[in-house]
Amino acid sequence: MILRSRRVVAPDGVRAASIHIDGEHIERIGDYGDPADVDYGDLVIMPGLVDSHVHVNEPGRAEWEGFESATRAAAAGGVTTIVDMPLNSIPPTTSVAALQAKVEAMSGKCWVDVGLWGGAVPGNAPQLQPMLREGALGFKCFLVDPGVAEFGFLDGPGLEAALRELRGTEAPLLVHAELPQYIGPASGTSYRAYLKSRPPLAEDAAIDLVHGTVRRTGARAHIVHLSSANALATIAKARDDRIPLTAETTPHYLHFESEKIPDGAPQFKCAPPIRDHANREELWGGIDDELLAGIVSDHSPCTPELKHLHDGNVERAWGGIASLQFGLPIIWSSGRLSLEHIVRLMCEGPASIAGIRKGAIKPGYDADLVVWSPEEWFRVTPDLVQHRHKLTPYAGEKLRGVVKATYLRGRKVWQDGRAIGSPFGRWLRK
Repeated sequence: MILRSRRVVAPDGVRAASIHIDGEHIERIGDYGDPADVDYGDLVIMPGLVDSHVHVNEPGRAEWEGFESATRAAAAGGVTTIVDMPLNSIPPTTSVAALQAKVEAMSGKCWVDVGLWGGAVPGNAPQLQPMLREGALGFKCFLVDPGVAEFGFLDGPGLEAALRELRGTEAPLLVHAELPQYIGPASGTSYRAYLKSRPPLAEDAAIDLVHGTVRRTGARAHIVHLSSANALATIAKARDDRIPLTAETTPHYLHFESEKIPDGAPQFKCAPPIRDHANREELWGGIDDELLAGIVSDHSPCTPELKHLHDGNVERAWGGIASLQFGLPIIWSSGRLSLEHIVRLMCEGPASIAGIRKGAIKPGYDADLVVWSPEEWFRVTPDLVQHRHKLTPYAGEKLRGVVKATYLRGRKVWQDGRAIGSPFGRWLRK
């Protein structure tokens, strides 16, 4: 099959080109004048997005989000690969047996390809390398209570033990970086009180701890959902000193600002919290300075009841934002990134974080593609949302960039607002 467009985001830039697909893989990038099976005209053809931070929650909490609905939402948003987080499923993915249970739960349900992060929790360091051999792409840990009893958090010695176990494997330890001693009480419906309860210091001190531990051990670590712009200096120091510590951020930290979040609106609650306008602008500065490895969703949904919409109680609400389907238009609507930068931060970067061969239109790569209209606007309405629950702080937002078609390994899985065919996503093993 041959696709063509006047705007293909190829490794050498945006140009008129044809994409020659042989089976599941890209054979070559040809001239625009090559005869094509499908001519997409002025629509953009880009590598399918890679989202390396998604909470699917199946098995055990599939009523929050399951593989079928999450991966359908991914396909709707041009995301062709997700990597699932280990903590909210029951059992959590902290052993070989639990990893196998996760694989069984996703079988036959996935509209896109799926990788799996394992979990690093107190006492399971001996399980990490066996899980790698079984196919885990790396591991996620918390330095603070994650809010679910099944997934414990690491202290400083536990962090060091996990990193020492992973030294030499090239597998990353993904760290939720907040320290409990700096976190205070929230208060009812007040977003301001919640923001004050999780100050930048909690995040900055945790990232300093990770930086020092990585420097001692030589193992690879990655800071997830960076919200505090103060910590960019630590990430820059790691880069300059060639210490294997990287970081990502999310669309919600780049889109929203705390000054505009009303009280009694728990749909905006996440951890770390959405911070102020000045902090948001500094995060964009970190992107301009190429300090961040990727922009990924941290899609963390729950049932509407757990979000406390009925009483607006921010303190008691589950912390997490559902946005897997909308990452591309959220970031494109900012007007701050070129198509090439979008590919670097939302395709190539997350693929590199996960250590998988995805995220580029190159010969030999999987033919994972998103076809979209950058100039077209839409409004986020419930009928568009493919996540299990329609709850998202982006409801009502007007965004630019409409996905027209999504191809997974050469086969169309989404077109003009609906899924095509049946799920054939596969498990991506290390």
